[in-house]
Amino acid sequence: MKKTRLFLTLLCLVGLTGIANAQAPAAANVAEWERAKAYTKEYLDAMPDSGYALKPTPEMRSFAEQMLHLTDANYGFTALATGDKSPYALGEVEKITDKSKANVTKLVMDGYDYAIAGLKKLTPAQLNEKVKLFNRFEMTKEMVFVKDFEHQTHHRGQATVYLRLAGVKPPQEKLF
Repeated sequence: MKKTRLFLTLLCLVGLTGIANAQAPAAANVAEWERAKAYTKEYLDAMPDSGYALKPTPEMRSFAEQMLHLTDANYGFTALATGDKSPYALGEVEKITDKSKANVTKLVMDGYDYAIAGLKKLTPAQLNEKVKLFNRFEMTKEMVFVKDFEHQTHHRGQATVYLRLAGVKPPQEKLF
């Protein structure tokens, strides 16, 4: 009887450890998204109001458009991963006419909140389900979030040049 109890106790502990380990990556991903949100907010705050229309060259996006493009992806990628309908059609956020600092900041922060909430609601099993990104690239839902994270990092990185052109020192890198 004691051996059976010991065996069942060990079996439960191993099972709980597996559950905890499966949930740890999702929690770590949420923490990374929250860090990215805070870091992007520093960029938005650093750029003066007058810099939101700044374009390094005429054919490039403005600073505001860079940030809104990043936000479009946060909505689109997250909607694909969660299966929810995005509050914005693909490309709609970037085309918003009010590109003021206050409005862009609100839209970008809302986009991060949407991505973070979407990531939080998916279970490890759901994150492992496959979807097709752009109807071409089959990947797990977790990888969709990874690709979105890479995308937002890329565009925030591009924004460094815009800040420098506006005479602003970019925020200190936020790795941790």
